[in-house]
Amino acid sequence: AKRRYFTAVHMVALFDFVIYGGARCNGRDIAMKAPARAHPLWLAFMLHRLSGLALALFLPAHFWLLSLALTQPQRLDSFLQFAENPIVKIAEFGLVLLLSVHIFGGLRLLALEFMPWSHSQKTLAAGAVGLSLFISTIFLLQAL
Repeated sequence: AKRRYFTAVHMVALFDFVIYGGARCNGRDIAMKAPARAHPLWLAFMLHRLSGLALALFLPAHFWLLSLALTQPQRLDSFLQFAENPIVKIAEFGLVLLLSVHIFGGLRLLALEFMPWSHSQKTLAAGAVGLSLFISTIFLLQAL
């Protein structure tokens, strides 16, 4: 039996398949066209994934800070004094924005799974981002 090896050509083809969603030959799509990277729904997809990643990176720091309440209350108090800094309030605005974008992006995905959709998807995706910005701005105004 002839042995087959995984070569660099195979690696490039696999990379193209993962990135572009189909096979490519000489830089052209064979199976399907590459997605439009500027399409609002693709941007909504990326925003949802990146906000989830940022929140996942934030959670360990948040849990560590919560553990200070039980183990070292004086360090927690000093951090809470630091948290009154306006830059920290702006960072909290970013956190609330990430959270609301991720929540509304998840609701959009649930709606895609369970509801029939028409051409108004772009409007709904833009509305979710606008509502997220509105909610986080209200939080920022109350925090300052």
